[in-house]
Amino acid sequence: MNGKVLKMIVGGFALYGLFVYAIVSFFPDKPEDMDWRDREAYNKVQIGKLKLGVSKDEILALLGSPDITEAKTVGEGSLQVMFYRTQHMKSDGITTQNECTPLLFEDDILVAWGDGVYLNFLEG
Repeated sequence: MNGKVLKMIVGGFALYGLFVYAIVSFFPDKPEDMDWRDREAYNKVQIGKLKLGVSKDEILALLGSPDITEAKTVGEGSLQVMFYRTQHMKSDGITTQNECTPLLFEDDILVAWGDGVYLNFLEG
């Protein structure tokens, strides 16, 4: 009897593990499918893992479309700042720059992010 119960418990854990693996594999988190609270937390975690030199396309694949974006031409190149919501300030249904972390791209390459980046963009 004890052997039967043990087999059922092990089998249950195995089925549970298979179920979790299938959910994670076939239904990955995509920013566009998240509610604003989950996306805010997701953005904060993913931005914390960023490295300089990442392409804009890689950021878009990771974080989805930015909440706010601005771009301009500087000399022969371009600057773009993309804002991703990372902190809730006011429940008004509008995402503002002070609720976001800015990511600065020079010629589609990530060169900076965080506080002060927008000032660099405006000066650049």
